[in-house]
Amino acid sequence: MDEQGVRINKYLSEAGVCSRREADRQIEAGAVTVDGVCARPGTRVLPGQTVCFQGRCVSQEEERILLAFHKPTGIVCTAEKREKNNVIDYIHYPKRIYPVGRLDKDSEGLLLLTNQGDLVNKIMRAGNMHEKEYLVTVNKPVTESFLRGMAGGVPLVELNATTRRCFVERIGKREFRIILTQGLNRQIRRMCEYFGYRVEKLVRVRIMNIELGSLKSGTYRNVTEEEYHELLRLTADSSNDPVMPAKKIGEKKR
Repeated sequence: MDEQGVRINKYLSEAGVCSRREADRQIEAGAVTVDGVCARPGTRVLPGQTVCFQGRCVSQEEERILLAFHKPTGIVCTAEKREKNNVIDYIHYPKRIYPVGRLDKDSEGLLLLTNQGDLVNKIMRAGNMHEKEYLVTVNKPVTESFLRGMAGGVPLVELNATTRRCFVERIGKREFRIILTQGLNRQIRRMCEYFGYRVEKLVRVRIMNIELGSLKSGTYRNVTEEEYHELLRLTADSSNDPVMPAKKIGEKKR
C-alpha cells in the first residue's frame, strides 16, 4: 500500500467488497469505518489501519480473480441480493466478486466477473473505446440498407443520444455481427427497433481479447494468464476518469 494511503472507495473496490460508486454510497450512509471511526469521502487508508464495512473487517484481496461466464437469458447482471435472479447467487462463487458491466436480462453470452475494481473501471469506461462483439438474430431478412444504417450511427431519442459508428456485417439471412465501443442501455435492441427490426436472439461473444468460445451456457472459467496479461496491455493507457457524455441528438460538430 502507498505510504500516503489509498482512498477509501478505491480500497474497498480493490478488496472486492463493492464498486467505488457503491463504496461512496456506503460511506455516506456511515457503514464504513477506519480504525473505528466513520470514514468520510476522501478518507485515506494507511498501512496497518483496520477497515470495516457494515461491521465486518475487510482487507485487500491479494488473490486476483477474473472469470469468464456464459450468462444465460433470465439472469440479471447485478450483485444486488434483492434481485432473485442476480448473477452472483447464480454462479455461487466462494469469494466476493462482481460483474464487469451489464448484459441485459433477455440477452446471453460473455460476462466478466472480478474482484479488481480498477480493471472494471478501465474496461467499462466508454471513452476508452474497448471493443465488445455480438451475434444478433432478428425477425426479418438483414438488408444492405439496414447494415449501413446500423454502422453509421443511430439516433436513440429515448436516450437523447446518437450511437458511435461501428462495424456491422451480415453472417446469415437474419443474422449479423456487430462490434461496439460503447454500452448504452439495451443499445443493440434500440438500434434495431429504429429500423423496424426486432431482436430475437443476442449473444455477446467477445469483450476485448476475451472470447466466449465453446463455454457452455451457465458455466464459467478462469481467464488464462495469457488472456489476463493481454488484457492488462490493452488497458494500460486506459483512463479511470469520468467519460464525456454521449453525443446529443442534433448536436453540431465543432
